[in-house]
Amino acid sequence: MTQETTAPWLSEAEAQAVAEQARQIIRAVEQVILGKSETVRLMVIGLLSGGHLLIEDIPGVGKTTLARAIAKAIGGQFRRIQFTPDLLPTDVTGSVIYNQARGAFEFHPGPIFANIVLADEINRATPKTQSALLEAMEERTVSVEGESHPLPQPFLVIATQNNIEMVGTYPLPEAQMDRFFARVALGYPSPEVEAQILKTRQLDSPLNQLEPVLTPEHLVMLQHQTRRVYISPGVRRYLVDIVNATRRHPKIMLGGSPRASLALMLGAQAHALLADRYYVTPDDVQQMAIPVLAHRLMLRTDTVGIPQAEAVIREILNQVPVPIGGEAPA
Repeated sequence: MTQETTAPWLSEAEAQAVAEQARQIIRAVEQVILGKSETVRLMVIGLLSGGHLLIEDIPGVGKTTLARAIAKAIGGQFRRIQFTPDLLPTDVTGSVIYNQARGAFEFHPGPIFANIVLADEINRATPKTQSALLEAMEERTVSVEGESHPLPQPFLVIATQNNIEMVGTYPLPEAQMDRFFARVALGYPSPEVEAQILKTRQLDSPLNQLEPVLTPEHLVMLQHQTRRVYISPGVRRYLVDIVNATRRHPKIMLGGSPRASLALMLGAQAHALLADRYYVTPDDVQQMAIPVLAHRLMLRTDTVGIPQAEAVIREILNQVPVPIGGEAPA
């Protein structure tokens, strides 16, 4: 037997058990966020993948509430950083301060040292301060005065940002956008859902009643289990072909990186889990392609009509041949 078929992949029963635990998070968050099932599902896929999440939308639709609900559902230490134009990098990472009583310099950790960090309105801070997150998001460490400090595990950044056209905002650097696993949006609720929101919040916020359904250690275990979802060589190559197509597309100036390929694979594995499957199908890859890849692409400005990244990815999905059969382990 080959290494592909003898690797410690999840069994069907194990996959269903992990999926049920993940759905506990979804049910808990949906007590607070009404009428946005697909967005909540995508957020939980991000958690299972161990990826940082970017919530982008107009003010007032519940971005911060969604981030708080996710953090509260999985337990652990939670910190919120309000990004403003005068926020300094040391306000995020921490700094070294001289302790007169001890006669020595001591490191004082910043709010980045938590399991779940809410970077609220991240694009209102200057690019220098935004860049302070780069090492933390990729390496799970913070370097201050030449010394490296490990962050707690699990460590996830949930960032919110308003649309770039809003006054007082700065675009996120491409290197930072590439470190976000996925970008999601909420949008306005339907009139019926909005009426229900008013009813549920008339006396108290449902967020105050939300209880954790997991521990941080439990989430780390689920993340490890997600990586054990089987992905066949054919589906893996299909995934790589999609990302590679973004690098050669005439409308794209900067395509997906190998980091994007890894994120798409993990996202497809988590998507398969929530479908109660222990193996990845091409449909899992297709469903995750836009949320994982769209925000990473830099489009050419000289193309006719300046196409949206989502439309270009759909075009690529229609062009890349889909593998047939051989998805489940033998």
